[in-house]
Amino acid sequence: MARRNLFQPPPPPATPPSEESKPQKSRFPNTGAMSGVRSTLKDLSANAVREISPDLIDDGGPNDRLAFGDAEVAALAASIREHGQQVPIMVRPLPEQPGRFKVVYGRRRLRALRSLGLTAKALVRSLSDEEAILAQGHENSQRLDPSFIEKALFIRELSDAGYTSDVVMDALAIDKPMLSRMNKVARVISSNVIQQVGPAHGIGRRRWEEMADAVRDNELDLDALANGVQFAAIPSSDARFEQLAQAVSTRLRGPAQATGTSPALPILLKDGTRLAELRPTARALTLKLSRTEVPGFADWLEENAEAELLRIYDLWKAKQG
Repeated sequence: MARRNLFQPPPPPATPPSEESKPQKSRFPNTGAMSGVRSTLKDLSANAVREISPDLIDDGGPNDRLAFGDAEVAALAASIREHGQQVPIMVRPLPEQPGRFKVVYGRRRLRALRSLGLTAKALVRSLSDEEAILAQGHENSQRLDPSFIEKALFIRELSDAGYTSDVVMDALAIDKPMLSRMNKVARVISSNVIQQVGPAHGIGRRRWEEMADAVRDNELDLDALANGVQFAAIPSSDARFEQLAQAVSTRLRGPAQATGTSPALPILLKDGTRLAELRPTARALTLKLSRTEVPGFADWLEENAEAELLRIYDLWKAKQG
């Protein structure tokens, strides 16, 4: 124990703290049941729905649905007029523009509310760009069930905007092979053609992929073919796709008949992935492999083609007796 300096006077006695200087105890201790009440109140505050003027909400950003028409918005507006806005939209504050917001999801509801001159019930969240995309993708995939081509177009917009593959895959709950397929379709088939066809909910991945492969492999001008289809006279989006597919098929049959060639024969894996295609002519048989559909296989075959082809030839020779 340290000794006190005998030449220094003893320190003055400590004075008790005044009531004002004493730390004030909270009336509601941060323990037990009261702590749970505070946590619940905080969660309720974070999830509170606010009334915001649509004029303060920007609706730009990547869109996960093809453009909705005036009739669709009018029908939703009529429902809101009769029953009120049942589902809130989600917005996030714009830091560079205090008092303004950007929609995360609910663009169609926002447009309907604007047409009615009503305020929007909105959840306000401070989200990063990536968090907003995740929220948008999850909410719309659960409620709207976007079609294959809508998801593909959304993926292309996100990729062009600089979002990483991991963020895009999380937002749409897809794996890397599906991401690659959707990206391919949305980049081979132009946005203009997709907008003319529409969401085509009855047309799945394989039909869109077949069209994209036909356009890419045969260097077709799909926009020019689409200009020859009377889309305005076809009310159904699925029927518009079928008309466009028929135009592609007709164009492919024309050159084949003129040159004596047959259409390419696709070789598909069990899951529908296009492994390769055979293109027979009167003088040759061409095997074409994709380096993107089954990564690595084309490289392996390039290294082992001679040995494998000789093995196949020997099998054929043996069958000939």
